[in-house]
Amino acid sequence: MRVFIAGAGVGGLSTALSLDAVGLRDITIAETAPEIRPLGVGINLLPHAVRELSELGLGPELEARGLPVDYMAYYDQYGNHICSTPRGLKAGYRWPQYSLHRGDLQMMLLREVHRRLGSDVVQTGTTVRGFEQWGDRIDVEVTEQRGAQTSASVTHAADVLIAADGINSTVRSLLYPTEGSPRWNQCVMWRGTSRVDNDFLDARTVIFAGHHDQRFMAYPIRNHDGEVILNWIATMRVGGSDLAPEDWNRRVDPEQIIESYRSWTLGPLHVPSVMESNEGVYEYPMTDRDPLPRWSFDRLTLLGDAAHPMYPTGSQGSSQAVLDARVLAKELHSNPDVVTSLKLYEDKRMEATAQVVRSNRQMADARLLQIVHERAPRGFVDGREVISEAEVREITDTYQVMAGFDPETLNGRPSMASK
Repeated sequence: MRVFIAGAGVGGLSTALSLDAVGLRDITIAETAPEIRPLGVGINLLPHAVRELSELGLGPELEARGLPVDYMAYYDQYGNHICSTPRGLKAGYRWPQYSLHRGDLQMMLLREVHRRLGSDVVQTGTTVRGFEQWGDRIDVEVTEQRGAQTSASVTHAADVLIAADGINSTVRSLLYPTEGSPRWNQCVMWRGTSRVDNDFLDARTVIFAGHHDQRFMAYPIRNHDGEVILNWIATMRVGGSDLAPEDWNRRVDPEQIIESYRSWTLGPLHVPSVMESNEGVYEYPMTDRDPLPRWSFDRLTLLGDAAHPMYPTGSQGSSQAVLDARVLAKELHSNPDVVTSLKLYEDKRMEATAQVVRSNRQMADARLLQIVHERAPRGFVDGREVISEAEVREITDTYQVMAGFDPETLNGRPSMASK
């Protein structure tokens, strides 16, 4: 089977490795960037994604590069500790939750793709422009950059096209030409990294604070040489039109946000000091797209952010893309008919990811923070008097079940390879 993948991000590379694991090795990956570099900031890989990558043989690499997360510590905006909930192995999972740099994860996946499938499987400077289906094949039209000023149009014949080319997917835009720009919820995220002392909560805790209109999250992504590299995200509702700013993912001066967090001290973390010691701050509008009625069209399907772009909250984006990849590879391996395989993949993943998209729009991962804010808007002395342990468990359990990673279900599910 000849497989053509658009996009060499986490979704596209995970798909290539998942296909290799089931014996499908005739793979081409087209990546628009002229060079794949370790860009981005921190991400959390949840246990369901860690399981799938571990079953692909990447467990030791993840352990070497990621920091295991043991707890999520919740605070209000005044620095009052609400509660701490267990994560990963501490929460009863058989697999950990890891925090790491997104670039480290992508480069790890790229190295494995090169090692298992060959150094020429990823074609950089190559952009998918269109496709044409002929019943027994799909022709993928690409533009290949050949030097600074020259390019060439090339057609690749394939049995299946997998579009993993992100929230602004070219393939998705060809399938849904009237969809328009991503939807913005009038919140902006500022993401940065800073260096802090290596005793920061044992480098195993995520801090989450604030409420729906102003939040702050921080977690370590590297721990070495007596220092912790802390990834942090400040999110604020700024208002405006329904259209997101065009110049997103741009570097900004942090002074514009430090003042809004001037009084925030969260346990051992003095937020303004962390922001001031940044190694670069980037601005992102919080955007997504409406769930689609259909992903698969004969020999073509969508995957990851191209299929279900969601607000970057709850650590779901990369994790859901990894799950897509594993399910899709299993179906392509199990069914001789490509069209049937893609439809079965869609049936198993489309509604599940649509639930996450809708849940993230409600900021379900921050529901606990919002409840405390509404009940104690001026702060509190004892968090247990504001929200009970039973409520905390209900909120946590509900989100895990909805997103497909509650411990009982995940631990008991057969592996993708054995299903």
